[in-house]
Amino acid sequence: MKLLDITVSEKPSLWIFGYGSLVWKPDFKYKRNYVGYIKGFSRRFWHGDNFHRGDKDMACTWGVAYEVTDSQMEESLQYLNLREAVLGGYATKMVEFTPREKCQGSLLALVYIATSDNPIYLGPATPTEIAAQIAICRGNTGHNIEYLLRLAEFMRLYCPEVEDDHLFSIEAAALALLI
Repeated sequence: MKLLDITVSEKPSLWIFGYGSLVWKPDFKYKRNYVGYIKGFSRRFWHGDNFHRGDKDMACTWGVAYEVTDSQMEESLQYLNLREAVLGGYATKMVEFTPREKCQGSLLALVYIATSDNPIYLGPATPTEIAAQIAICRGNTGHNIEYLLRLAEFMRLYCPEVEDDHLFSIEAAALALLI
């Protein structure tokens, strides 16, 4: 499969893929973005951090890729490396991102991935157990329930045909606890 270089000028750019809170709150400047997915990974709430969770699996994960250029690149990488790698224990990987828009070709994007060798990795749990943890946890950027609900809302709005059973079963269990 040919990867499309979507740079418009001679200026270097980098695509950064987000599949968690970055889909609604990137907190860095970017030139443009696309909704789409990466293959070979699935979103899992198995990471012990209060607001960062993810896992590698043979599936696909939907999110948003952001193009950053020039000074945006340095600023965004400094911010994300501190937030995701230093504080969250995530590893980085270059992956093939497929935009939702059929007129766009695949492109390479940087993603921050939670791995099982991370000290705050919790491992598999039932949706009810995960929801119970999410319902009581709050981190520096807010309550984990907000993370869960905004992520579910993003999926319903931008990827309505995608069935993310893991995400939606945790959402249902968390909402049941709040009633």
